Amino acid sequence: MVAFCDIIEERAVKAAQTFGTPDAKYYTDYKELLKDDSIDIVHVCTPNRSHSFITIDALESGKHVMCEKPMAKTYAEAKAMYEAAVRTGKKLSIGYQNRQTPHCLYVKGCCDNGELGDIYYAKAISIRRRAVPTWGVFLNEEEQGGGPLIDIATHSLDMVLWMMNNYEPKMVVGNTFKKLGNQTNTANAWGDWDPEKFTVEDSAFGYIVMKNGAVITVESSWALNIADTNDANFVLCGDKAGADTLNDQVRINYVKNGRQVIERPDLGVGGVAFYEGKKSSPKDIEAQKWLDAIENDTDPCVKPEQALTVTRILEAIYTSAKTGKPVFFDDND
Repeated sequence: MVAFCDIIEERAVKAAQTFGTPDAKYYTDYKELLKDDSIDIVHVCTPNRSHSFITIDALESGKHVMCEKPMAKTYAEAKAMYEAAVRTGKKLSIGYQNRQTPHCLYVKGCCDNGELGDIYYAKAISIRRRAVPTWGVFLNEEEQGGGPLIDIATHSLDMVLWMMNNYEPKMVVGNTFKKLGNQTNTANAWGDWDPEKFTVEDSAFGYIVMKNGAVITVESSWALNIADTNDANFVLCGDKAGADTLNDQVRINYVKNGRQVIERPDLGVGGVAFYEGKKSSPKDIEAQKWLDAIENDTDPCVKPEQALTVTRILEAIYTSAKTGKPVFFDDND
């Protein structure tokens, strides 16, 4: 990487020294960075509040953009990003690296092959018992737009929509809770949070009806009194078979020869004594696919219109929670 920007100069310098070329530049104003015509790609890794305007400015300066998830804090901001990508002809992708896990890729293959049939019920699950991120601005509603729903449920919902290849929601109803955020002595994975800074929900749940009648439930929490946790997982139910990634494994369930069958595919890459095999992390696979899309002028793995639908649904759950009413989508919007 040839250039870095951070509003705190010391962090920009450290990043340049750690990850940059020997002559990497650093900035504290991203607009100065965008003036460099030699830069081809910009990665936006800021809090959610600034995803939209930095991305739009980067696209309009002639750069391709990969933006951290979620696409934006609001649907209007995400839509403006999508429209900027269309207008400029530059590529835009959102960082949903969980699509590249072995579990997700295997089940996606089953879906694309028609092995599950018509998928009419799904669960997008991002449930943590006590794993509230206490660093940065994760607890700040103004900067992030929300808590676990917009932070981690965004991953599981993206995976479910991708598996189903269904991006046409009809109606959403949901609710959010802040039941544990004001507590202390929390047994949190990253240490106790500061209740005064905890301005977002600690759990959120949604119910989505798609235009074709399919139903998706969304479950998310950073802190919830639940014994069984599943982070960035999903359940899919089709008329031929079902699949899930619960408990860090893939299960395909169906009926064969009059019997209920559950398959548990071996997703390991070993097979040789004392050698686990060569592995690539999801983030590395995502990065390579992103570069391949630019070099070969093909669609990125995560298309901006797909991420736009994720943000639209997440916002609808928050809106439903605030109003106490379901949110119906306008076909003309």
